[in-house]
Amino acid sequence: MKKIRVSFPSGELFLEGVLAIPEGAGPFPAVIVCHPHPLYGGNMDNNVVYSLSEALTQASLASFKFNFRGVGGSQGEFGQGIGEQEDVEAAISFIHTVKEVDSKRIGLAGYSAGAGFALPVGLNDVRIKALAAVSPPLRMFDFDFLKDCPKPKLFISGSRDDFTPADQFLEFCQNLPEPKEYESIEGADHFWWGYETRLAAKVTAFFTKVL
Repeated sequence: MKKIRVSFPSGELFLEGVLAIPEGAGPFPAVIVCHPHPLYGGNMDNNVVYSLSEALTQASLASFKFNFRGVGGSQGEFGQGIGEQEDVEAAISFIHTVKEVDSKRIGLAGYSAGAGFALPVGLNDVRIKALAAVSPPLRMFDFDFLKDCPKPKLFISGSRDDFTPADQFLEFCQNLPEPKEYESIEGADHFWWGYETRLAAKVTAFFTKVL
């Protein structure tokens, strides 16, 4: 795979990201991966974001991870969730112009608060064809907007997640419209240490199928 460090605009700010292009001849489907909460140490080098990005690219999907405003080399400061949604929109616009990417097959994934920032944008952006939420923090964000979401969607959480109890997670997923997939991984907590490979394989299989 080929990894390219990029700088792309979000409003008046410039954000940093890493674009990974698979081996072979494109254009490839692509997935944008959004990292956890910036105020709690979240960044694009997070273990889950890294694992997802690597697995996607090895499965012949381009992956794009980036740092939200105020994180790492990205300009600005935390935007109270509003700015972060603008950053997601900017990332979609960026990946849409990459020549190696099939602009009609773009997915969006978010981990923890990254799902809270990303999915409202992905729901309403026609360029996004499928959504995935890893460990969506149902106690921190209102995800009820997804109850009218017609796009393919994947929800995956750990049975020992302290931010979203497994019974609450499963009840939420059961009430979502099709098409959907969801799973609670036995033994995993919110941080997925030791479960990254298993998680990444499931997310990659979903996007491989729907994009």
